[in-house]
This record gives sequence, C-alpha cells and structure tokens, in this order.
Amino acid sequence: MVSFEGIIEFVAVAETQGFSAAAKQLGVSTSHVSRQVARLEARLGSALFARTTRLVSLTQAGQAYYQQCKELVNGLQLANEQVSSEQLQLSGTLRVSAAGAFAEHYVAPALIEFAKLHPHLTIDMDFNSRMVNFVEDGIDFAIRYGQLQDSGLVARKLLNRPMIAAASQDYLTQYGTPSHPNDLKQHSCLISNNDHWFFQDQGEAFSVKVQGRWRSNNAHALISACENGLGIAYAPKSSFLNAIEQGSVTPILSEYWSLGNSSWIVYQNRRFLPLKARLAIDYLLEYFKDWQE
Repeated sequence: MVSFEGIIEFVAVAETQGFSAAAKQLGVSTSHVSRQVARLEARLGSALFARTTRLVSLTQAGQAYYQQCKELVNGLQLANEQVSSEQLQLSGTLRVSAAGAFAEHYVAPALIEFAKLHPHLTIDMDFNSRMVNFVEDGIDFAIRYGQLQDSGLVARKLLNRPMIAAASQDYLTQYGTPSHPNDLKQHSCLISNNDHWFFQDQGEAFSVKVQGRWRSNNAHALISACENGLGIAYAPKSSFLNAIEQGSVTPILSEYWSLGNSSWIVYQNRRFLPLKARLAIDYLLEYFKDWQE
C-alpha cells in the first residue's frame, strides 16, 4: 500500500496547478504535499512536474500518469462518501458565496432548512457579487445569476428566471406606455448590470440599448425606484412579486418578455468538493427542481 502514497497529493497539484493551492484544497501543509509528491516521483523514477518560480505544469510522463490516477482518486472518494453519507453527521463549516435578492429571499431559506437537518454543521453565507477565489477564500460553492464566463469552473443550473418589464402607473400616465421594446429608447429606464435589454418576438431574440437616470445592482433599490416613478425596470419576475401584488407597478410589453437568464451553482472541482458541499448542492437542486417564478 506504500506505493499509493502521494497519489492524492499529486492529483491535487495537477488540478490546482500549484503546491500551495493543492495544500489549501486538501487542508494540509505545503511542505507535506511537496514531500509526498517528491517521494512519489522518486519511487516512479520520473519527474511528474516541471517546476518554475511561477508555474507548475505536468511533464509528458506526469500527464499520462494523471490520466490514470484521477479516476482512481475519484472512485476512492465516491466509495468513501457512499459509505459515510449514510452514517456521518455533517460538521465543520460550509462557506457559500451569493449575491442578489433571489439568493437572499429564496436560497438562504433553503440553506436554513438544510442546516436544520444537520445540527452539527455551520453555514457561512457571504453576500458579495465579486469574483471569488474558491481556494484562497475557502468558498465551497457560489450562487450566481446570468451569463457565466468560461472560467473552467463547474456550473450547474439551479433554475431559469423569466423576465418582466414594469413601471408605476404614475410614470405611464405621465410618459405613456411603450407598445414595443424599441420604444424604450425614448423612455427613462432603470438599469442594473446591463444597458442592453434582451427581448423576443415570435421566437426571435433581439436587444435594445436603453438609458436612464437610475442605475443600481441591488434589486430592492431598482424596484423601489420603479415604484416611485423614476422609470421602467426589466428584471426577473421574482423581483417584482411584492410590487405587483401591492399594485405599485404595472407589467408592460408582456408579449416580448425574454425567458431570461439562469441562476447557477458554481464550484471549482467536483473531485475535491467536500461531502457537506455536495450534499448541500444536491439539496438545493432538489429544493428548486419544480420552482416557478
């Protein structure tokens, strides 16, 4: 069994492209990872990594070895989790990064229910829209909305979020009701993260560049500005639910609403995802599988 020593560390370095990052991923010291990999290379009689001051990359031999070892490590982890998930009480801290009103009003309550099922688990939820470094920040997974950049991260769709355009009746009385999205160019629009709004007409997607005197990446502030007559807002349906129920805004352009973007669960690498994170992700996917805006 001695011949298996260092394989987990080797795979971690190969996938994080650094000894320090691998150490943080595995919860051990950098010196331990370096020592284990060095011993593995000595046993194999071959260098697995080409090391420079800035970069750690696989050698040709290392690449071939990695292709074999990664499945071994994945299989071992899955086997361990299959046994332990039935008897293990989740503990430690689950760190989640989230942003937006949807995460506040819907994802947080879902994670509260998950926490109630696992009384020894601590959940640390950071509401911040910045790009996180999953290794450096110790984040298990993030909840994100909209188009995702191709960052090499794993992304699983949580749900689709259709859009609604709306304005207060006072605004519509004063400035008129647009009959087509192109009319928005003549209106004051309330902008969140994007001044190109996407609509659809008989299945064909198109965009309209809008402008206005209120911009905010906070959904509460955006809807409040809409309710108070500052302009027309275009946001996911869930952001408008209370305002529509109270009659403080009026939906418009309904035949052109886009199916919208999606909310995603994003994480670094499934192979090294802790069991508590995997179970939380599975819980959220199940929780929202039939959810409608």
